[in-house]
Parts: sequence; C-alpha cells; structure tokens
Amino acid sequence: MTKFSKLQIQLHWLTLVLLAVTYAAMELRGWFPKDSSAYLAMRATHYNVGVLVWLLMFLRLGLKQKYKDPRIVPQPPRWQMNAAKLMHIALYATFLALPILGIALMAYGGKSWDFFGFTISPFVTPNSGVKATIKNLHETLANIGYFLIALHTAAALFHHYVQKDNTLLRMMPNKKI
Repeated sequence: MTKFSKLQIQLHWLTLVLLAVTYAAMELRGWFPKDSSAYLAMRATHYNVGVLVWLLMFLRLGLKQKYKDPRIVPQPPRWQMNAAKLMHIALYATFLALPILGIALMAYGGKSWDFFGFTISPFVTPNSGVKATIKNLHETLANIGYFLIALHTAAALFHHYVQKDNTLLRMMPNKKI
C-alpha cells in the first residue's frame, strides 16, 4: 500500500476544512456586535462544527486502527518517525479535548446550545470559577492547535520539497505515487 485509504484521505481533508471553519467562526464573531444575528451565527457555527470535528477524530482513530499506515519512501530517520508519532498524538489529543472543554464551558456557564436543532442543556451546576478555568484552558489549547496545524503542514512540505519522499503524496487525493 503506497497511500492511505480513500476514506482516510477524504476525512483528513474534511477535518482540515472543518477546523478552518471552526477557527474562522471563532475569530470572525468578534467582528460583530455581541448578540447580533451574525455574532450568534458565528458562535453556533463554532460550537456545531467543533463537535463535528470531535466526531470525525473518533472515526479517524478507528480507521487508523483498521488500516496500516503506508510506508514512507525513502524512509526518514528514526527521530523523524518518532517526532511524527508525537505530532499525531498531540493533534488527536488537542482536537478531541477542545470540543469537550467547549461543551463543559457551556455547561458550567449555565448556557444551553443547539446542536443542529437539538437543544443541549447544562448538565452540571453552573460555576463561574470552574467556567473561567475551563475557558482559559480551552483558549490556550485552541492557540496550541494553531501551532500544531502549522507545524504539521511545515513538516509535510519539508518532506515533500526538501527530503523528496512520499509523505505528503500518501495523503493527497487522486495523486499517483
């Protein structure tokens, strides 16, 4: 096998698009007056697409167990392989934790929210102290997510253009390698 499965490739790029939408909605909501329809739409998009990313990450983990990763040719040094494993652990952990923290933030803030038409009510006693702690952790981890995405992208481009191996090509749709 020289490439990831077609489904793995599609879900990888779908995850990227959904992460971009989630981050964009978070950043763009600040452009609008609080409680305006545009602000509320951005907030709802951030929440809902963030949960979709969470679901996709679980699906991707399942596929990662089902399919063996294709070999990188020529094989990089062991330290790069280990760094790649750590990077993937960090990416999965970050994008599995962020939605959980976001949901907890809403719950401890005493706020209901709609997930594609289903109302999710607070399931804990509101607590402003816990909410503040979770908010700080959520925002810090979201900023770390930016860094991880950039580093992951830089590594893929480094492999493609400098090391000239098939790392990037293994995840490209419709590219023969």
